[in-house]
Amino acid sequence: MATLTTDPPIAEPAPVAEVTPAGDPAILGLPIFVVGSVALGLSLVGYVPAAAGGAIVPIIFAATGLGLVMSTVWAAALAQTMVASIFGLFAGFWLSFSILDLALFHNWLLIPAAAVNKSVALFLISWAIVMAALTLGTLRLPSAITAVIALVVLALVLGTIGVLDASTSLDKAAGYVVFAFAALGIYL
Repeated sequence: MATLTTDPPIAEPAPVAEVTPAGDPAILGLPIFVVGSVALGLSLVGYVPAAAGGAIVPIIFAATGLGLVMSTVWAAALAQTMVASIFGLFAGFWLSFSILDLALFHNWLLIPAAAVNKSVALFLISWAIVMAALTLGTLRLPSAITAVIALVVLALVLGTIGVLDASTSLDKAAGYVVFAFAALGIYL
């Protein structure tokens, strides 16, 4: 008589528990935005000499830029589209600003000295336009958010004029505006 062998039944895999993202990305995004803003404001008002402008790069790149990237991803995982957009745009600003700062300091871009001011103005104007559009996009949000971004636009405009006119007083004015939007960032 032949024996029939059967393989033991294959166990069904245990159901995988679905992990639902949770939390509030602003708990990281806002303080990390504030620390970069304070560093920039201190630099603009002359706390460090212009020749030491690169001193803010570790904060604006490693803390603010990368911290805002993390906040962006977190907000996107929660389907908080507007929060992700705001944090993502600011991450782009801080990361590109830190690269511009380093590149100009080390002459990596080979921009002739006579063209540096216009190159910095190009950067500031580009970001002022994007942030102005973002300001309009936030009009339906709490007014403090719109005020922060509007103050960012004002700081960028003052910075642009200061760079083009080589005006340290306008740079300082931009620095004080930066302190104002950093303070509103703390409020949020």
